Amino acid sequence: MRKNRFILFSPLVFCLVLLMLISCQESPKKMNDNQEQTKESSGMKHVEWSRSANIYEVNIRQYTEEGTFKAFRKHLPRLKEMGVDILWLMPIHPVSKLNRKGTLGSYYAVADYKAVNPEFGNMDDFKALVEEAHGLGMKVILDWVANHSGWDNVWTVEHEDFYEKDSNGKFISPYDWTDVISFDYNNPQMRDSMITALKFWITEADIDGYRCDVAGMVPTDFWDDARTAMDKIKPVFMLAEDEDNADLLRHAFDMNYTWKLNHLMNDIAKGKKIANDIWDYLKWNDAHFQPDDYRMAFTTNHDENSWNGTTKERLGDATEVFAVLSYTVKGMPLIYCGQEAGLDKRLAFFEKDTINWDKLSEVDFYTTLNKLKHNNKALWNGTAGGEMLRIGGGVNPNVFAFYRLKQGNIVASFLNLSPGKQSITFDQSQIEGDYTDVFSGKKVSLRKGHKFTLKPWGYLVLTK
Repeated sequence: MRKNRFILFSPLVFCLVLLMLISCQESPKKMNDNQEQTKESSGMKHVEWSRSANIYEVNIRQYTEEGTFKAFRKHLPRLKEMGVDILWLMPIHPVSKLNRKGTLGSYYAVADYKAVNPEFGNMDDFKALVEEAHGLGMKVILDWVANHSGWDNVWTVEHEDFYEKDSNGKFISPYDWTDVISFDYNNPQMRDSMITALKFWITEADIDGYRCDVAGMVPTDFWDDARTAMDKIKPVFMLAEDEDNADLLRHAFDMNYTWKLNHLMNDIAKGKKIANDIWDYLKWNDAHFQPDDYRMAFTTNHDENSWNGTTKERLGDATEVFAVLSYTVKGMPLIYCGQEAGLDKRLAFFEKDTINWDKLSEVDFYTTLNKLKHNNKALWNGTAGGEMLRIGGGVNPNVFAFYRLKQGNIVASFLNLSPGKQSITFDQSQIEGDYTDVFSGKKVSLRKGHKFTLKPWGYLVLTK
């Protein structure tokens, strides 16, 4: 009977099979033509407000003398005026006391995932901060520590089986992080509890996502499940502290770090590398990540500042030009709190060490860069922005010059990444025209053959 039915309808079946084969052959082409489908096909899509966004890291403990949510709120109007989009708050949870490092301990030794550090205020204070930030058009993401907790976290008593143990049944500290202990992600109940805690801050305080500490040390499938659960409440934005695990960006995370670029900046500033080496890095980046993956570019952050040195220590006179690079290269730029005040000290990690806000010496600089990021689509994030196309052909290996083009918007960057005066000849006839110098406001005419001279560690950013 089945054989007779197949013969009877074979022409119809043949047509259906043919259509399926054609569809399968076209699918890869469509994926290449519209790379944004790479993420969407996995169920994750960037929230629209992230497309032109920058990110600003907030260290509540060190931000003000009081070190509280209420005191930090006074800075929100200033940050809004500077053009900040996403506020990344370092961990706000109570810090464990057992095996604590220093007087105040590490923010990353969490004692309770559903509570607020009393040094910062209470839950109502935090909710008021989020509400005010939202009212000003800014988003708020929390720093989340899913790989480990403090030794006296409430789960160590209620759910001892949530943690990894050694052969003697003792808790395990990852690396030399003796103030924390590792979770056991083979325990389904532990995973469920962590996801419940992640959902808690979205439902209770209306936060907009998370920056996830050492995300690559946590199983990717956990993050995938967590992202799915959170997006059912509201679309969130997720930043992974990781660079090499591209799988994290396929579904769970919107963005990760560009440590390799940061290390390259340090090496160029010290004369160990040159500007042309950045193009090799970009080749690696393009081969390793999808076009719509966000990559966070930075000259400093809490770890770099506290453990590896201030931007002045690491970059010296090149500090500003590398900040310009972080804003014009593909990716989302990060500002660490205090950069706009010329932060010139390593902030203590386990003690109180307030940022000096007496001189907001770099506010205009970052305001200009944020405005450029917002207004020129060529600099938007992921596939919403333009590709980086080389200017000068590498004739001068000490000048990193490129342009980005998107829907008629153009940004051209000429960056002297050396301590000596350098020249470069413009060679791109397809973008000839009249431009505006982003920092001086002067009009500049770009014509093929025009020669630019840049002062040591100097920069010229043109837009139209």
